[in-house]
Amino acid sequence: MKLLPKILQIDILRRHLGPFLFVSLTIMFLLLMQFLMMYLDKIVGKGIPLPVIIELILSNLAYMVVLAVPMAVLVSTLMVYGAFSESNEFTAIRASGIHPYKIMSTVVSTGFILFILMVLFSNYILPEANYRARALFLDIRLKKPGFDLKEGVFYDGIEGYTFLVEHKPSDSDSLFGVTLFQEPKNGKDEALIKAERGFLSSQPESQSLKLFLHNGEMFRMFKQKQSTEKTIEKTSFGTYEIAFDLSNLEFSRSNPESRGRNDRTMRAEAMYEVVNTLKEEIINDTRNAYEQNKSIDVTFANKDTLITNVLNLPVRETTKPLGTPRVKKEGFVSGLIALNSLSYFEDQRDYIRSSIRGIRARAINYDGVNNTQKWKEERQAKYWVEIQKKLAIPFGCILFVFIGAPLGLLTKKGNLGVAAVISALIFTLYWIGIIQGEKLADRLLVSPEIGMWGINIIYTIVAIVLMIKINRGKIFRRTSKA
Repeated sequence: MKLLPKILQIDILRRHLGPFLFVSLTIMFLLLMQFLMMYLDKIVGKGIPLPVIIELILSNLAYMVVLAVPMAVLVSTLMVYGAFSESNEFTAIRASGIHPYKIMSTVVSTGFILFILMVLFSNYILPEANYRARALFLDIRLKKPGFDLKEGVFYDGIEGYTFLVEHKPSDSDSLFGVTLFQEPKNGKDEALIKAERGFLSSQPESQSLKLFLHNGEMFRMFKQKQSTEKTIEKTSFGTYEIAFDLSNLEFSRSNPESRGRNDRTMRAEAMYEVVNTLKEEIINDTRNAYEQNKSIDVTFANKDTLITNVLNLPVRETTKPLGTPRVKKEGFVSGLIALNSLSYFEDQRDYIRSSIRGIRARAINYDGVNNTQKWKEERQAKYWVEIQKKLAIPFGCILFVFIGAPLGLLTKKGNLGVAAVISALIFTLYWIGIIQGEKLADRLLVSPEIGMWGINIIYTIVAIVLMIKINRGKIFRRTSKA
């Protein structure tokens, strides 16, 4: 009888193998089909070598593995324990007095091993695969810079610009009937540019793209000084050149030394160093801002009120006949002690104007420091979210065992259809929680830990409730000895 639990554990683990592999491959196949539907038309037929296309697909398989493995754990666990309960094997085991947790221990241990493997995979293999995939995308973009443009369809793949092209031959990067909307970003004015024809040329060494336009007009919109109204300036041109920065797409295989990495292509150790560096910079910026402005005896929260009150201080004007020698006017009494120490109005006025300039200058400095700190805090949160994600998603390999096993025993259904429906619902809610948590954390609305682990905490509570239900309602009762 002592060997029975071990035999059962090995048998249940063996039953998991087939469904786990089948579901893993099926999910990866579906994700691969989704990837091909999104990008295949942008790659095939563009003169890209077949080995490059295959390498691009293989590089993108890494993120599919991260999604497929936890889902496969959930489906296979539901199927195996559902079939185990449906065939009354669970009833027989219960009658023998074996605790339900014993038949789960081996699967839980396997889930823990998968968790460790997926953490290592997410930290060491996934970033490099993402790095290679992004590099290949940029290589393709620079090789065929116009391949994303489609006739009569708006294209906004380059930040700050929106393209509309009437005709684009498939065998060249020439464009005809070009309309370009330029957004007011990076020091550029809002503009509408129209040209009869154009030509795209890539610059691999500088990771940029150049657009040469011929025979067109530019309508530039800009604000005049001290006015909220916009002025439109029309300019005709024979040839006009625009350079687009593609560095945000990152990486160029043709120049590996100039490559950069972002949060999706860095290991946790490197991101942790970035987080600590940003944290030190935020502390130093705060300290420096305080040291530079600690002499100010007013808070900038009420700076506008202070300036208004100072400007509205009473001023005694006197009318004197023309030709009367100018004499300094006597100062006035105010609620500001510093002004009362000055005897003449002109001195008080100069002091007020100097103070207002200083307040406004330091207020602008404070606003600049606050904006810089907010940007650094958002960047810090973004990296910390990715660090947490490398643990939170693989944790599903353990969590879904504790959810799938009791659900399978309770539903008593071991077929793939029921398991797939239940798993799809559970995993959809789980993935929504991960995505929304990431967005909230990136916006500093919640901490990165809560953002990435919130859905895991909720599902852990659900797992505990299910396990308690199994323990109480399906607990094995030892039969009395004859």
